[in-house]
Amino acid sequence: MSTEPRINDRIRVPEVRLVGPSGEQVGIVPLAKALELAQEYDLDLVEVAATARPPVCKLMDYGKFKYESAMKAREARKNQAHTVIKEMKLRPKIDPHDYDTKKGHVVRFLKQGDKVKITIMFRGREQSRPELGFRLLQRLADDVQDLGFVESSPKQDGRNMIMVLGPHKKKTEAMAEARALADARKAERQGRTPGSDAAADSEDLLEAQDELLESEDVAEDLTEDLAEAQDAAAETEAPEAAAPVEQPAEASQGA
Repeated sequence: MSTEPRINDRIRVPEVRLVGPSGEQVGIVPLAKALELAQEYDLDLVEVAATARPPVCKLMDYGKFKYESAMKAREARKNQAHTVIKEMKLRPKIDPHDYDTKKGHVVRFLKQGDKVKITIMFRGREQSRPELGFRLLQRLADDVQDLGFVESSPKQDGRNMIMVLGPHKKKTEAMAEARALADARKAERQGRTPGSDAAADSEDLLEAQDELLESEDVAEDLTEDLAEAQDAAAETEAPEAAAPVEQPAEASQGA
């Protein structure tokens, strides 16, 4: 069923309560009179309240009205904030360089106004040392305390330990700042001198490197998940006992 209002000849009532182009109340008039006024003003007769008795109709430019409504809806969707939970996986004995890289991703997620789920994955004997994961999570929370807070404290979940960080900045604020920064960069590039092209190109190169590092982290996480699954399968499989080998009976010698 169409949700668009009835306009002009689609209106099938004997009389309507008419509203003028500027919002003035014309009153209850026959439908034919309302259509005549619409032709005089070169506008459309639009039914704005079909359930009223009689229905309320207004004189307007319906094409312009639909266009403005679509633009408002588009702007509302653009400013709408969706709650996103990013995930970052670490090992209890992570390398310092890898820790700095992963922490950089967490910082970027929090600046964007997203929540971050931190997962410490234990493997093999590491499961007997949960304090290693707890200390690592506490360290990460302290390193990013200016951007986020601990929304869910560290807790053990099977072979993993999980903590959730929430951003101090709201998603809408982060989106507005990101758009303002993008507009400023665009204006700067449009008005830059030829000598500043190298700086802009280097900035684009750094952004591409960040995207490459993020893709490498995803590949690393997939490799770690595969290794964890292999370890779990190895622990559940019991070694098969070796079957005893039967010795052939000695042949009796003839007397």
